[in-house]
Amino acid sequence: MATRGPSELGGWSGVASIQRKLERSVTITMNREAIAYQMLAMASAQITDILSWDEDGNVKVKPASRIPDHALLAIKNIKVTKGKDGRQTLEVELYDKVAVLRILAKASGLLDSPEGDGDKPSVIDVNVVAPRGEE
Repeated sequence: MATRGPSELGGWSGVASIQRKLERSVTITMNREAIAYQMLAMASAQITDILSWDEDGNVKVKPASRIPDHALLAIKNIKVTKGKDGRQTLEVELYDKVAVLRILAKASGLLDSPEGDGDKPSVIDVNVVAPRGEE
C-alpha cells in the first residue's frame, strides 16, 4: 500500500487541522532565529533603556534615537493621557519578562530534569473509593 503525503490527504476527516498545524510548524522552524531574537530582546530589556529619572524622581522618556532596538521590541503598549489639570501622564508597559523567560527556559531545555523524567506521566489518574456503609 502506498503512503500518502500531507497534500494528498485532503479528503480525510480532521486532516485540515493537522495540515494547518504542520504549516505553522514549518513557518516557526523557518523563522526560529528571528523568534529567538525577539524573545531574547524582550527578556533582556530594562526600563532604564527607555526611561531615565533624576534624584527628585522626575521621569523622562529617552529620545527614540537613544533607545536600543532590543528595548523597543520589549514595549507592549504606550499610553498618554491628559488630566483635568492639563498635565500629561505617560504609561509604558513592557511584555511580561517572567513569561518570556519561562518560554525560553522551556525551549532551551533548561527546565528538563537531568535524571530523565521522560517516562513519568504528566497526568496521574487517582481513583478514590468511598467506604461502604454497613448493610
